[in-house]
Amino acid sequence: MNGEPPIYLDNQATTRCDPRVLAAMLPWFAEEYGNPHSIEHAMGRRSEAAVEAARAEVAALIGAEPREVVFTSGATESNNIAIKGAARFARAGDNGRRRIVTVATEHKCVLESVGDLAAEGFEPVFLPVGEDGLLEPDRLRDALRTPTLLVSVMAVNNEIGVIQDISALVAIAKQAGALFHTDAAQAAGKIPLDAADWGVDLLSLSGHKLYGPKGVGALFVRRRPRVRLSPLFSGGGQERGLRSGTLPTPLIVGLGEACRIARAEMVEEAGRIGALRDRLLAYLTAAIPGIRVNGSMRARIPGNLNLTFPGMKAAELMARTPDLCLSTGSACSSAEIEPSYVLRALGIPDSEAARTLRIGIGRFTSAADIDRAAASLAAVHALSPTPADA
Repeated sequence: MNGEPPIYLDNQATTRCDPRVLAAMLPWFAEEYGNPHSIEHAMGRRSEAAVEAARAEVAALIGAEPREVVFTSGATESNNIAIKGAARFARAGDNGRRRIVTVATEHKCVLESVGDLAAEGFEPVFLPVGEDGLLEPDRLRDALRTPTLLVSVMAVNNEIGVIQDISALVAIAKQAGALFHTDAAQAAGKIPLDAADWGVDLLSLSGHKLYGPKGVGALFVRRRPRVRLSPLFSGGGQERGLRSGTLPTPLIVGLGEACRIARAEMVEEAGRIGALRDRLLAYLTAAIPGIRVNGSMRARIPGNLNLTFPGMKAAELMARTPDLCLSTGSACSSAEIEPSYVLRALGIPDSEAARTLRIGIGRFTSAADIDRAAASLAAVHALSPTPADA
């Protein structure tokens, strides 16, 4: 590493907490430590006010009303509440719809939440995507010929960075009378979100994906027409009874500040990050003939590249570039040896998936970082055997 700091290019796995976010959080750990539910005294009321100010910032980022925002521990919990909560409430109310439709490339927490409901009498449906990673609207339309309770499609994929046309998919779901949930953890702060305009019923996000703290997230739950959910666990009835437990004021303040910054700086930041991505891709394409981008380049967030290299396995590339922080796939599946299920869903053979890296460029990535990373990857890949030698 030659004494230089590592270059962090794994911003789809997590992001650095913005120093401005950290500064906003600190007083609520040490000085203003009142319980936001203890509104009988001044410190509790100040904590409550801070929580509500943060709620307003989250709502503003996603195009919602503050009272439609429920705080959670992160997108995994939000997704579980949305999917299982909608299903269980419908079953308790004698709603006869039992089909739940999602996509084969969703995050594991969505796939497993939907799959778990099979044991409770629901019918999970996992739709395929095209080679570009996008869901064809007609596939969804065909799936909804059977009465469906809920459709869950992520706004941005966590591995290949492709952006689904959520508003178009919502329109199809609504025509069929189904609820619509979107996991927007990878979209929040990177592309404009508008829950009201899109017409989604449920939307999940996570603080650590947009330069906020780990351990906090939010779930948008539409009020008009009202979406009803059964809570996952019992408690004191906080967060409209959907998510009981004492709210972590410092983390929520941090999430609110992260959302405020994202709303103010997203357009400029997207342009800068997109230019860095294009710079990296141009360098690698010139230096490594045969390198391939997986997923749509047209419908893609600015900071993501999912690249299949022609001559060296991703694990070996990473081992030989210890100065680079990269990923071979979804960080939440990093304990698994088998190739990424997302790449398999795109029709990519396992042998090629094993040569694939996910690169995530973010707010704190510099042009010098990109140049160093490109040179390092190109130099190491040059040592790989040619196809004839392999």
